[in-house]
Amino acid sequence: MKHLITFILFTIFSLSYSQTSTLSVKESAEYKDKEKARGIMTIHTTQNGLTGIIRESKRDILFDVFDKSLQKTHSSIIESSKKETYVGEVVYGNEIKVFTVFSPKAKEREVYCHIFNIETGNHTKKKLFEVTVAKKRYLFFNRNDRQTSFSISPDGTYLAMATDNIYKDVNDYAIRVFDATTLDLLYTKSYQKHKEKYFKHNDIWVNEAAEVFVLGKLYKEGKREKKKGEANYSFILNKISKDDNKEIEINLADQHIQNLNITTTGNELHLIGFYSEKRTGKIKGGCNFIINSESFSVSSKTNYKLPLDVYEDLFGQKKGSKKKGKELTNFYIDYILEDSQGNSYLLAEEFYITQTYVNNGMNGGYWQTVYHYDDILILKFGAEGDLEWGRSIFKRATSPSYNAFVKNDELHVLLNSGKNLLEKKDGRTKVSKGWFESSSLYDIVYNNSGEVVYSKIQDNKGKTFYLPFYGTYQNETFIMMSSGRKKRQFMILE
Repeated sequence: MKHLITFILFTIFSLSYSQTSTLSVKESAEYKDKEKARGIMTIHTTQNGLTGIIRESKRDILFDVFDKSLQKTHSSIIESSKKETYVGEVVYGNEIKVFTVFSPKAKEREVYCHIFNIETGNHTKKKLFEVTVAKKRYLFFNRNDRQTSFSISPDGTYLAMATDNIYKDVNDYAIRVFDATTLDLLYTKSYQKHKEKYFKHNDIWVNEAAEVFVLGKLYKEGKREKKKGEANYSFILNKISKDDNKEIEINLADQHIQNLNITTTGNELHLIGFYSEKRTGKIKGGCNFIINSESFSVSSKTNYKLPLDVYEDLFGQKKGSKKKGKELTNFYIDYILEDSQGNSYLLAEEFYITQTYVNNGMNGGYWQTVYHYDDILILKFGAEGDLEWGRSIFKRATSPSYNAFVKNDELHVLLNSGKNLLEKKDGRTKVSKGWFESSSLYDIVYNNSGEVVYSKIQDNKGKTFYLPFYGTYQNETFIMMSSGRKKRQFMILE
C-alpha cells in the first residue's frame, strides 16, 4: 500500500510539473512518399508561406514544395551519383542553393550548385569550378560542422566559399566569391599559404561589399593543440577582398579554445566560443572577441566563467556549488542565435562515444557502439558582448534530438523526452526517456533573464512522432517533419 501511494504521488507530481506549451500547434494532412529518403538536407519557408524541402536518397536528390497548409504542390527527383557528395547550402529569399562535389577520379573535384526555386518549383544546376586535390584530401574541411564553408551576404548579393588546397609541399587555402544571382565567379584569393604551418578553418562571413572574413587556427608547429603546456596555435581573422588581404591575430593569453564562431552586430564582428584553462575540448567559460569590421581591429576581449546556474542545472543545488569552476568536457557548438535586441545565444551539446563488448557465450561476441547526445549548455551574450546568463539542460539521448529558435525574444529548445519530466530532490530536472517509458514532445522556454519553463506539446503515444532536429524556423513559425519511411506529416508551431 505504501508503494502504491508513493507511485500515485510521484505520477501526480510528474504530470503537474510540465505546463502546456504556449505555442499554437497545428498538424498537416498525412501524405505518402513515393521515394525513400536517407535524410533531410534542408528545409526553408518563404515569406509567402511556401515550404521547400530537399532530401537525399541513395542516388537522387528529392525536392518537394508545400503550400501554406502544408499540402504538397510540387515534387521532383534530381538524378545524382554515388560520386556526388552534398557539402552544404545557403538560403536566401525563394531559393535554396545546395552545393555538391563530384569526384570523377581520385584527385579530380568538380563543385556544383543546385538551385531550387521554391516559388516556381524549378531546379537548375551549374558547375562552379573544378580542381585537382592531393591524394586522400578533402576539398572542404569541417565537413561535420554546420555551414562553416559557405556564406551569403545579408542582402543576398554575394556568395563566398572557402576551400582547402593542401598539397605535400605547401598548405594553401582559397576564397572564391560569386555573384549570388548569376553564380559568375567574381574573384579568387589565396590566403594563409605556408610551407610548414597548418591553418584550421572555423567560420566564414561575407558582407554587402563582397569582403570576406575568414576565421581559423594557425598552428605554430605541426597540428598538436598543446606544446609545453601552452596553446600551439593562434586564432587568425582574415579580411579578404578582390584587391587586398589583411589579417589580425587574436591574443589568447593562457586560454585554450576549440572553436570560435562569427556573429555580427552593426559594424562589429563577435567571435564567440568557449575557453579552457587546461586544454581544448574542456570548458571553463564563454569568451567573446569583438572586432571593429571597418578599422579591422580588436575592440575588446571578454572572458566569463560559467555561472552557478549551469552547474546547479547539471549537478544539483548542493553539488553544483561545490563543482562551480570545474571544467566541462565534450561539448560542441550547435547553434548561435540572435534576438531582436542584438543578444546572442550560444548552444552546445555534450557528445561522446562509448563501446561495450557483448558476449554471446560460445558464439563469441561483438562490440556495441553507443553515441551519446547528452547535456545542453546555453550562454546568453548581450549586444555589448557581456555574458548575461548561463543555463544547462540535464539530458540523456542516443541520437541528435533537439532544435532551438528565438521567438518574441525568448529562447525555445524543442526535443523529445520521456513522457514525464522529473524534478529530482536536488533541484535538477532530468530530460530523458526510460526503457519502458513512452515519449513526449517538449518546448523548454527561457525568458530574457534566463528563467525556464518546461512545457509539453504532446504525448507521443498513439500520435505522430516528430523530429525537431530536422525542423526550420522562419516567419515566426517552426515547422518539423515526422519520422517514417513512407507516410509523412508536419507539425506547425506558431
